[in-house]
Amino acid sequence: MSQSVISILNKIKIDKSWSFSDKTRKETSYITHGYHRYPAKFIPQIVSRLAEKYTKKGDFIVDPFGGCGTTIIESKIMGRYSIAVDINPVAVLITKAKITPINPIKIEKEFEILKKKLEKYNKDIKVKVPTHERIDYWFKAEEKRRLAFIFSKIIKVKDQDVQDFFFCGFSNILKNCSIWLQKSNKPTRDFGKEPSEPIKTFLRQTKMMLRGNAELFELLSKKGYLKISSKVVCTDARTIPVKNGSVDLIVTSPPYVTSYEYADLHQLTALWLEHTKDLSDFRKRFIGTSYHSKKDLVLNSKLAEKIRSDLLIKHKKTAEEVSTYFSEMNQVFVEMKRVLKKGGKTCIVVGNTSLIGVDILNAEVFVEQLQNLGLKVVDIIKREIPSKNLPSVRDEKTGKFARITDKNKVFAYPTEYILVMEK
Repeated sequence: MSQSVISILNKIKIDKSWSFSDKTRKETSYITHGYHRYPAKFIPQIVSRLAEKYTKKGDFIVDPFGGCGTTIIESKIMGRYSIAVDINPVAVLITKAKITPINPIKIEKEFEILKKKLEKYNKDIKVKVPTHERIDYWFKAEEKRRLAFIFSKIIKVKDQDVQDFFFCGFSNILKNCSIWLQKSNKPTRDFGKEPSEPIKTFLRQTKMMLRGNAELFELLSKKGYLKISSKVVCTDARTIPVKNGSVDLIVTSPPYVTSYEYADLHQLTALWLEHTKDLSDFRKRFIGTSYHSKKDLVLNSKLAEKIRSDLLIKHKKTAEEVSTYFSEMNQVFVEMKRVLKKGGKTCIVVGNTSLIGVDILNAEVFVEQLQNLGLKVVDIIKREIPSKNLPSVRDEKTGKFARITDKNKVFAYPTEYILVMEK
């Protein structure tokens, strides 16, 4: 079966209509989609096209790897009920802010109150500054003090939706206000960087978000979808909180093998909002990490077994990481099958990559695992990725994300697949 899956995917030609390369940044970040930078963010047009094709108004859509909420935002504005789950509390915060339309008059009023408080900042004002070596690693003293001042005012906002909105904005300015190398997703310090001034940056960020919220509120009001339920839950993708056989469509983009790197990318927010005090502990929560138990791995794919064998020859730890990843993804697929209705579809957006010179054929392995669980192929689409906020370059020897300038670099995700499978 493995060989036939590989040959099937190899024969698929790129479908240019799915690259959406004609879409501007404004079109891919309309309404609330542009609130926050996020790695591996897929564009909303993919979701809306799949939802249009495979569902109708009032259907139920789930995203087991919710990320920053693209699937459930699009579901809501199309009149589909939806739930996203994500193990990452930072992703959950961002999604909550993006899917919650707040009455524009109310949020403008709240913003004015907050703005007046922030404008009172001066160097003599008393501020409780966090003491954490990792925060000190990334932030200079004055930026840290100003950020702590902003934080102290947001935390006093009583309305949870409004507080989430402001904390989402706060989260998105942290990189700019730190010494994190601006053009790098990889955690790299730039000692020559002049960090942005936090209060001005926060006010500018929030004004942008106010426009997005107003657009979302107006769009949903016009369509009569303000009350359409869309929820995000902080939990493991293997425990989706919905009934057996209740879901019409799953649209998701799973994390890649090195998903603990997502923990690195979100560490600034995780530290400031106290989701973690210890970065290595935070990494352990993510699927497929090298920290998980190696016992009872079920790969459910001959191809996955072969990839494991090829990696074992070169590097035992990498072979274990990849095996854990495929085993955990198989567990997610079991859960996805449980929640899908008979005839329900799952659409998985995934690319292939390579680690230490071994091709990691995620798409082919996923097809094989899903077929072995009893799902059948409906369609496989191959699309180019014109731009994606994801480190797209890896070091050829180590497989770790690399800088654009590294001489061992290889491009990691030039194309990806959309696997459409049916229960």
